[in-house]
Amino acid sequence: MIVPLCRKPIIDILIKGMAKLPTKYQFLDLSDYGRNGGLWIASRLKNTRFTPIHVTTLFIFSGFIAIWCMLNGYYKTAAFFIILKSVLDAADGELSRLKNTPSYTGRYYDSIADILLNFFFLLTLWYITDSSIIYMLIAFFGIQLQGTVYNYYYVILRNAVEGDSTSRIFEDTAPIALKGESQRTVNIFYKIYDILYIVFDKIMYHMDKNASDSPPFPKWFMTLVSMYGLGFQLLFMAIMLALNLHEFVIPFFIGYSVLIIVFVGIRKLVLKPL
Repeated sequence: MIVPLCRKPIIDILIKGMAKLPTKYQFLDLSDYGRNGGLWIASRLKNTRFTPIHVTTLFIFSGFIAIWCMLNGYYKTAAFFIILKSVLDAADGELSRLKNTPSYTGRYYDSIADILLNFFFLLTLWYITDSSIIYMLIAFFGIQLQGTVYNYYYVILRNAVEGDSTSRIFEDTAPIALKGESQRTVNIFYKIYDILYIVFDKIMYHMDKNASDSPPFPKWFMTLVSMYGLGFQLLFMAIMLALNLHEFVIPFFIGYSVLIIVFVGIRKLVLKPL
């Protein structure tokens, strides 16, 4: 029997809805506010022909609707579709778990869609605010490196405690296709993913090479780092759009990158390997 998700407190959803980790290591993920809606959508699609790939495609459409809204000055509506994108982003992974259909193709497709939408969100904000293209590119680099910090530590934790293993700490080779997917398709999506993310992954690895030697990261640390999760980044973007502060989005994400030094410093100085 499926528990009505709308009755669960949001804190409970953010912690207990994290099927990627064993219960003992689940933490309050500030970027995972879309999990409640994502679980609700996934539960409704579980016995349908909809696949996680279809849901990922829907969040791409939601992202481009948000872009159209920004271009036409409908900033509050754009904010809504950005939040909807986050909810659908949670739904594709939940649907994969409910249907028991893990997929490297879906994992790479999701990540490729995320980075391209981030670029087009910032490109659109550059266009409508007439700011410097250099600042826009710095903000894009910053937002991607921020996300890489969160993903790096999160994947290390998942691998250390036998959590979800679809993501790997070092994406240096194409993985072996899982049941139901084509190796050729996995190889193609891996190559695209590698081209788009390799720079950020290498920078993060060189900033903190020994992170995987540490004991499992404590919950408080992962909650702090979740401030760099994509969902939390998009929440900031949506709030600024809703408040008609779109001119400050690009400067904000440039300045927000300062916390990279803080999080890496905490890991190195406080959470040392045994």
